[in-house]
Amino acid sequence: MASGQLDPTFLDLPFRRLGEVALARAADLGATHADFRGERIRTQHISVRDRALQGASEGDAVGFSVRVVHAGAWGFASGVVLTDDEARRVAETAVSVAQVAAAMTTRPVELAREPVYDDVTWVSSYDVNPFDVPTGDKTAVLIDWTERLRRHDAVQHASSYLLAVQENKYYADLAGTRTTQQRIRMQPGFEAMGATEDLFDSMASIAPPVGRGWEYVTDGYPWDDELAEVPDLLEEKLKAPSVEAGRYDLVIHPSNLWLTIHESIGHATELDRALGYEANYAGTSFATPDKLNTLQYGSPVMQVTGDRTVEHGLATIGYDDEGVATQQWDIVRDGLFVGYQLDRPMAALFPELNRLDGQGRSNGCAFADSPGHIPIQRMANVSLQAAADGPSTEELIGQVDRGLYVVGDNSWSIDMQRYNFQFTGQRFYRIEGGRLAGQVRDVAYQATTIDFWNSLAAVGGPDTWLLGGAFNCGKAQPGQVAAVSHGCPTSLFRDVRVLNTTEEGAQA
Repeated sequence: MASGQLDPTFLDLPFRRLGEVALARAADLGATHADFRGERIRTQHISVRDRALQGASEGDAVGFSVRVVHAGAWGFASGVVLTDDEARRVAETAVSVAQVAAAMTTRPVELAREPVYDDVTWVSSYDVNPFDVPTGDKTAVLIDWTERLRRHDAVQHASSYLLAVQENKYYADLAGTRTTQQRIRMQPGFEAMGATEDLFDSMASIAPPVGRGWEYVTDGYPWDDELAEVPDLLEEKLKAPSVEAGRYDLVIHPSNLWLTIHESIGHATELDRALGYEANYAGTSFATPDKLNTLQYGSPVMQVTGDRTVEHGLATIGYDDEGVATQQWDIVRDGLFVGYQLDRPMAALFPELNRLDGQGRSNGCAFADSPGHIPIQRMANVSLQAAADGPSTEELIGQVDRGLYVVGDNSWSIDMQRYNFQFTGQRFYRIEGGRLAGQVRDVAYQATTIDFWNSLAAVGGPDTWLLGGAFNCGKAQPGQVAAVSHGCPTSLFRDVRVLNTTEEGAQA
């Protein structure tokens, strides 16, 4: 199947007919709003360890859902039997749920206005669908990766893996919007493990997951260079001295900074979280509405956007799960907190908190991770922008007399208000007199969100900007998982507290 083409096996499913049946039944029962979402989600996971296939699994989830507003309340139901009778039954169940919820709904549900999109399609940007590549060919690549890593004396074990997803959705609502979409995403990777007499550690690929196809593995990333480099990096890490705790200037590579952005900006600026609507899963947010347009979130060089349109982004889509055309907007401008991520119900409730084009409008952040789940407000691709004429990574390092250069993500911890945090990484290098001076280990950097981002002294130029991200952002109860990207340049932070994790662990 060529890039840009909708999967014909998805188009053969009767979702268009089922949508018309379900919407008509919801309207007959008095729903003031109804939307239908038919989905097929294909997944594949391949894992290899030490030249041997450990597992290869595939999934194919097909189903549909109906969401309604009836008597001012939400109702939702879903099904997996693709018949007209089931479509009517699911619509009737959704209305019944709304009738029960109406007695507990203190403020009638409203949806922000959105133009009608009549029978539009969108397909993500990729060249080769990974599901068109034989599983044996993909497995052979992963086995080769572990073989090459194991050739080095420092590598005792090596693993590799591939996650691939093809997500198809058909959306229809009573207003007349009809969207059919397809997106591909992949996460390949590997890890080398080694040990000394008293120490075990690992070094993993820093290749990010992407909204791309199989071409990402064949020629879209410098895999050969990284496979050759990682064993030497692991050997150096195993011999590296433990860091001396204290305050350091940090130069942080995008392969690490994306995760700090995700946790301290991405989640913090979700409007449902800031208002307390989302609290059970990972807490609320310090970035409450009274701080909008007043809080100096970071230094003046900090420019952060929400974006569901960037090419190859994991949260990139043409239209969200409420039929909203996706967009880009400012979250932080010149260090000032100016925007939230929100969906249609939130935009209607609080139009003053998002005035895109001079009106309270959703910025397209509704998403459900399966046909059996209701759409919720989910994170866009939240990204820190590069400076048009900004410095290179080497030039940023050159501005530091005593500091650390941070590469790759690892563990993290952040509180229930998205305010106090600490992050580790794959590898840390001493910076002495503007030059790298070898690896150190047992490092974590710790700060509050506001102190950290206000310590941002410089962002790199466009050549340093990379799109990182994750497949597994969790939210809501019942829990849902979404994929999201975060772009950023290499960046310089001044006077950040650094912990020695071994010493901290001994004190616990």
